[in-house]
Amino acid sequence: MNILRLEDLALRGQRVFIRADLNVPMTPHGEVADDTRLRAVLPGIRHCLAAGAAVMITSHLGRPVEGALTHADSLAPVAVRLSELLGQPVPLLGDWTHGKFRLDPGEIVLLENCRGNVGEMADDAALAGRIARWIDIYVNDAFAAAHRSQCTTHALALAAPVACAGPLLCAELDTLGRALAQPARPLVAVVGGSKVSTKLTVLERLADRVDTLIVGGGIANTFIAARGHGVGSSLYEPALLDAARRIAARMAERGSRLWLPEDVITATRCAANATPHIRAIDAVPPGEMILDVGPASDAAIEAIMLGAGTIVWNGPLGVFELAPFAAGTRALARAIAASPGHSIAGGGDTLAAIAAFGVTDAIDTISTGGGAFLEFLEGRELPAVAALKARAGGRQRQPTTMATA
Repeated sequence: MNILRLEDLALRGQRVFIRADLNVPMTPHGEVADDTRLRAVLPGIRHCLAAGAAVMITSHLGRPVEGALTHADSLAPVAVRLSELLGQPVPLLGDWTHGKFRLDPGEIVLLENCRGNVGEMADDAALAGRIARWIDIYVNDAFAAAHRSQCTTHALALAAPVACAGPLLCAELDTLGRALAQPARPLVAVVGGSKVSTKLTVLERLADRVDTLIVGGGIANTFIAARGHGVGSSLYEPALLDAARRIAARMAERGSRLWLPEDVITATRCAANATPHIRAIDAVPPGEMILDVGPASDAAIEAIMLGAGTIVWNGPLGVFELAPFAAGTRALARAIAASPGHSIAGGGDTLAAIAAFGVTDAIDTISTGGGAFLEFLEGRELPAVAALKARAGGRQRQPTTMATA
C-alpha cells in the first residue's frame, strides 16, 4: 500500500503527534472498563518513545459538544490507564491546539478529547494548520476512526510536515486487505445487528462475494419476514423487505447461500428475567419477539464454521448481554474459535462478545474498527487512508529538530 509508515522514519528529537482511537467503554464509576483499544496502540507509542521522540497522543471519546467538554467527556481515565500500561506518567493536557507546552524526548502527553475542539467534526483546515505548525510528524494509528473526515483524521494529515500510518493502522489494512482480496474458500460472513438499513450496503456487497451469508439479530428478522413468516412483535423493517428479497435472489443466482435460523428463542419482553421459548422459524406467535437463534440453529452454524476457509464476523446473533438470549452468540463465538478457517472479526458489539465468551486468543484477526471495518468490507476508500496516500504520492516536508512550542 502506497503510504508512508512510521517505522520508516527517523524519530529522534521529533515532536510526534499520534491520532489514536482510545474511545473505550467506561464503568459507571468513570474508570476504563475494557482497555483492548489502549493495548492495541501501545506498540506505536513505545516505538516512538524508544526512538527518542516526544509523543503527543489524542483521541475522541463519546460525542461531546465542541467547545463545551464535560467531565464525562474527559480522557482523564484513559490517561490513568495508559500510565499504568506504559509504566511512566502520561499527563493529560487541555486547551492544546496552540501547542503551548513543553515536552522533552522520551516523554508523552495525552491531549484532551479532540472532539471538544471547535472545527474537529467539520474537518476544519484552519484548525489543522494551527496544529501542524508545532508538530513534526503526524501519525494516524486509528483504524476505527479512519472512515471519518474530521480534522485529526483527515485535514491534519494533509497539513502536517510529515504524515504517516502507525503500526496498528498498517496491520489492519494489510491483514484485512490480504484476507479479503484472495480469501480461502468457502468464504463465510456473519452479519448481525438491529437494522438492515444500517448495513444494507455491506450486505449487498457481501452477497456478491461470499459463499455463505449468515444474518442475525434484527437483521435476520427482516429476512425472515421477507420469506413470508410471521415475526410476532420482533424488531424488523417492513420498508426493506424487498431489499432483503433482492439480496436473497442475488445469492441464489450465484449459487451461494443466505442462511437463516431454523429455530429461534422468543419472549414477550426483552429482559434478563424474561421466560424464553424455543420456536420454529415459521411458528413465532403474535406478542412474542425473536431475541436469539435456537439450539438447532446453533448446531447448523457450528457445522458451517468447521467447513469454512475464511470467516468474517460483524455483529451478534441475539441480545447476548442478557443471559436468556446469549446462547446463540456464545455458540457462534466458540464455533468460529474452533474453526480451522482464518477468522476476522470487527465491530464494538462483536469485540464485546469475543471478550465475554473468552475466545479472544482464538480469533485470527480482531479489527478495532466498527464503521471503518464495515466500510472496508464494502470496498470504500477510507478518508483517513486516502489522505495518507495523497501525502505519500506528493511532497513531504522535512521535519525540523524539535523546538519548544
